[in-house]
Amino acid sequence: MTKAAAGALVLFSGGQDSTTCLALALDRFTRVETVGFDYRQRHRVELGQRDIIRSSLRRDFPAWRDRLGEDHLISIEALAQISETAMTHDVKIVADEHGLPNTFVPGRNLIFLAFAAALAHRRGLKFIVGGMCETDFSGYPDCRDDTVKAMQLAVNLGMDARFVLETPLMWLDKAATWRLAQTLGGDVLVALILEATHTCYLGDRGMRHDWGYGCGSCPACQLRAEGWRKYTAQREAK
Repeated sequence: MTKAAAGALVLFSGGQDSTTCLALALDRFTRVETVGFDYRQRHRVELGQRDIIRSSLRRDFPAWRDRLGEDHLISIEALAQISETAMTHDVKIVADEHGLPNTFVPGRNLIFLAFAAALAHRRGLKFIVGGMCETDFSGYPDCRDDTVKAMQLAVNLGMDARFVLETPLMWLDKAATWRLAQTLGGDVLVALILEATHTCYLGDRGMRHDWGYGCGSCPACQLRAEGWRKYTAQREAK
């Protein structure tokens, strides 16, 4: 079986990074399914954007239409019950003495990848695609390349499988992520990401900036905004 036919499961939150990963998977694989996680995050508004984005991809990109398969939404509310973070509770976003913001939810990506592998096992999908990145990120240890590689080993040993965990954004900064979207789907995909995806940790969609919706001050908004500024400056310089 070729890689394209092996099928992929994309961790799809409704944000910029996961939408870019979904587009990349649709470009590379002939069968793509998506999975999202509801862990009572403050920005649960992102979950509502997922259907909008999937419908737009089907409508605006005919070559991807038949490749986009089922969507799965998994509730893991226990994650919020055992965490006290700014992502799951109404507290101010601050950083600790090491610079790690309290938006870090311990174990989140580990749990996501374990659940995704269990679902991929049932669905017969070999590749698991996630938007983890340690180039432009908030310092979360579960976004690091070493963490993902360790999880790939663990789930393959634990399920006697040969999953491949792909993180196409791992070494890209946010400007490069915008460029990747442009390469994959042109201005149409960039416009979709701007308008429909949600990144803001506070779940704020009341303000439309040139880089999309958000509070403009949380770490996620700052990374997205800076990436957009760098991306547009590079385009204008050409």
